[in-house]
Amino acid sequence: MLIEVNCESDFVARTDDFQQLVHDVAMQIAALDPLYVRREDVTEELLQKEREIQRARAIAEGKPPQVAEKMVEGRMNKFFEEVCLYEQPFIKDGTVTVAQLIAVMIAKIGENITVSRFTRFKVGDTATE
Repeated sequence: MLIEVNCESDFVARTDDFQQLVHDVAMQIAALDPLYVRREDVTEELLQKEREIQRARAIAEGKPPQVAEKMVEGRMNKFFEEVCLYEQPFIKDGTVTVAQLIAVMIAKIGENITVSRFTRFKVGDTATE
């Protein structure tokens, strides 16, 4: 796995707190296999496809169109929780999200921290990119 976590100074990057945060985020990625860092990173094509799936599912359950649309929005939030790192419940403490974990660390050290990107490799996967 490769993960890029940025902060504003190399001093912060060398602290135990920052190193622990990077380790925890890496463990999160390894355990839950998110596809994106933030919900803004999800492609419009995937969003449209997922909305269509959820809309069809709600209609198949016999829900009226206005109720189906509300269900789609709720299910899309669940979708983001599954595919977006920042939206996922933290594996060591399910009461906070990864975004909240990072926010706590930002408040503690007084410097901005962001996960820019990551790549997760799986044994047996062959990428053609």
